[in-house]
Amino acid sequence: MIESLNNATNEVIDFFKKNINEILETINDKLLGITGIAFFIETEEDLEEIINYCNNSCSLVEEKSRAEYGDFQTNRNLTDKICEKINNNDVKPSLVVEPTCGKGNFILSALKTFPTLERIIGIEIYKPYIYITKFNILNYYLETQKEPIEIVLNHSSFFDFDLKSIELTTNENLLILGNPPWVTNSKLSVLNSDNLPKKSNFKKHSGLLAITGKGDFDIGEYITLQLLNHFGKNNGYFAFLIKNSVIKNITQDQLNNKYAISNIEKWQIDTLKEFNASTDSSIFYCKLNTRTEFTIKEFDFYNSEYLKTSGWVENKFVSNVEDYEQNKIFDGKSPFTWRSGVKHDCSKVMEFQRVDNGFQNKLKQTFEIEEKYVYRILKSSDLNKKNATPNRFTIITQMKIGQDTNYIKQTAPKTYNYLEQNEAFFSKRKSSIYKNKPRFSIFGIGEYSFKPYKVAIASMYKKFEFMLLEPENDKCLMVDDTCYFIGFESKLQAEICVTLLNNERVQAFIKSLAFADTQRVINKELLSRIDLLKIVNELTCPKNIKAEDWQQFLESLGQNTTNKQMNLAFI
Repeated sequence: MIESLNNATNEVIDFFKKNINEILETINDKLLGITGIAFFIETEEDLEEIINYCNNSCSLVEEKSRAEYGDFQTNRNLTDKICEKINNNDVKPSLVVEPTCGKGNFILSALKTFPTLERIIGIEIYKPYIYITKFNILNYYLETQKEPIEIVLNHSSFFDFDLKSIELTTNENLLILGNPPWVTNSKLSVLNSDNLPKKSNFKKHSGLLAITGKGDFDIGEYITLQLLNHFGKNNGYFAFLIKNSVIKNITQDQLNNKYAISNIEKWQIDTLKEFNASTDSSIFYCKLNTRTEFTIKEFDFYNSEYLKTSGWVENKFVSNVEDYEQNKIFDGKSPFTWRSGVKHDCSKVMEFQRVDNGFQNKLKQTFEIEEKYVYRILKSSDLNKKNATPNRFTIITQMKIGQDTNYIKQTAPKTYNYLEQNEAFFSKRKSSIYKNKPRFSIFGIGEYSFKPYKVAIASMYKKFEFMLLEPENDKCLMVDDTCYFIGFESKLQAEICVTLLNNERVQAFIKSLAFADTQRVINKELLSRIDLLKIVNELTCPKNIKAEDWQQFLESLGQNTTNKQMNLAFI
């Protein structure tokens, strides 16, 4: 509470000084008449704190940063512009609901912008923010001398708040407005936060998907979906400032959820400028209680320039509808299985460099081990920089998932001794994929990992170029789990594959599927849609590839060329 008084103006302070002798009930009645807020001061203790502050008998406490909890407060200039943009769309709300109202900037901008407003309902878990909001509202009415509307501010977690308590009349026009936390449930769990929904797989992922990451979800996404579920059949609009990755998920899930929303738009903002944050975020805007739409138009928030349309086209989910339409012939099913690379979650001891007297790990420990299970390993950053031979190595402890690792003791005793010395790092791994697995287990390993030639791509960057990885000293290169690859026994077939994938038209198709502002720009789902059979049927034979080699490649794809005239024109 004291922290919130830091934001109080002299007019607010003067008001409390003039009324400090009145009882709590009388002050609240007077404040209700000015602000429209019932029970402005909630307890006598709160009143005493305000009085002490006004008498300068207490020191102010600097407000703590809550950014680690995904709490990025929206500045007043931005909330004003957002509300102005909504108003320009001829939205005339009578009720604004702000489910995570923070310091109340959206509420103040709504009061200023929408003359049709009759009431506002806000929810906020952090009590000092509740009082900051109240003081700002009081200051607004003291300055403007306007007639107040009904304002209800609930000190509660969104997850504990009963949305059914918000009753709407048939004539009310709703506007759901705000900026929910930009954080995942697992992050809040690490921070020991109580601001979490009850444990549930609310997106209904099953098996390995729930175990390996898809079960982790964004708090803003959870709140958005709960609100759409509850208020979707009410007349009104929705405008939420959320991460771009969340907007992508909501649009992708729309095919199954079929929320009754239309006029769906994404207004891209400069998150670094507005919040000094690197997370890409935008306004997700739509109309409620209408026909169901499955695409979203994207605009620059500041100049309203149209950028692109993404969403569903003929039951295919795409990032750019216009570009996809030109190259959708390549959309199908990959004849190869794309694999992600090695995952060990133990980089301090499982990633090391070669030095003059052996190897050195990230703990600066120098050691000697046998070369037998040591492989050079590449990350997304290496592929992005086209650096195929970084000085980074790892130990491949298994040939397949679940293999007992005790065999290393017999075949490479120095390696086994090194692993045993660092067993504590392995035992601290939290992922459930290692539960009940052999000692020193890794993930993302199989026969496919040891193919001598790999066609690989980085998943974490906005580049879509594929690279050919060749063996080094008769040993294949490995990639980590931020990369995807196909393995080949034949260098020639790997070369043909990488040439086709880097074709200009194929690259345009991949870009039409890729969402550049998600963490993994390239994922297995996208790669599995690149149909090499359709590509070889559509494109001509690459230059300098012999007809018999081309035919052999087609046969490796499962293509029956016996009764089919092959396209052998050279480009």
